[in-house]
Amino acid sequence: MDKKDKGYNRREFINNGVRLTLGLTVLGTGVLTLARSSTGKDYVWQIDPFKCTQCGRCATECVKADSAVKCVHAYDLCGYCDLCGGYFKPGAKLQTGAENQLCPTTAIQRRFIEEPYFEYVIDEDLCIGCAKCVKGCSSFGNGSLHLQIRHDLCLNCNQCAIARSCPSKAISRVPADEPYKVKGSFIKEEEG
Repeated sequence: MDKKDKGYNRREFINNGVRLTLGLTVLGTGVLTLARSSTGKDYVWQIDPFKCTQCGRCATECVKADSAVKCVHAYDLCGYCDLCGGYFKPGAKLQTGAENQLCPTTAIQRRFIEEPYFEYVIDEDLCIGCAKCVKGCSSFGNGSLHLQIRHDLCLNCNQCAIARSCPSKAISRVPADEPYKVKGSFIKEEEG
């Protein structure tokens, strides 16, 4: 019996199967890359401030040592309160309940405007994304403080560790050309 008439042997069958698998993988990768480039949209992770429950996981679940999540301030919504729930420093003698929402790193700076108004500015270098100030502002103020993923700090991981652990599913992929979901008209300042 001639070898040419015998058909496939086991080795040829396995080699052809491996070649076919590799070929399909390369083809699939090429199609996926083409599909991504044809849409022209890149996506980034972001927090929806209307879904966020201020659980504190943004400070601890980020793969970076210093979380890419920072507090931002929607100035148009701010009441410039004398009693900002996020501002008070540890050890403050309060009896309003705001003492439980203190910023542990004193990342909120306060500047006097006129009696009884103050302006609050977030020092992002000190902010750890713990959301205590956001919770305080939502509980005792008008909710002008909220968390956002800062894209200049974010690694834009394929699978965001914070998004996986977020109990309210507030973190999702958004188009990179519209990276911030913010309260008030703060978005206009970011775009402009």
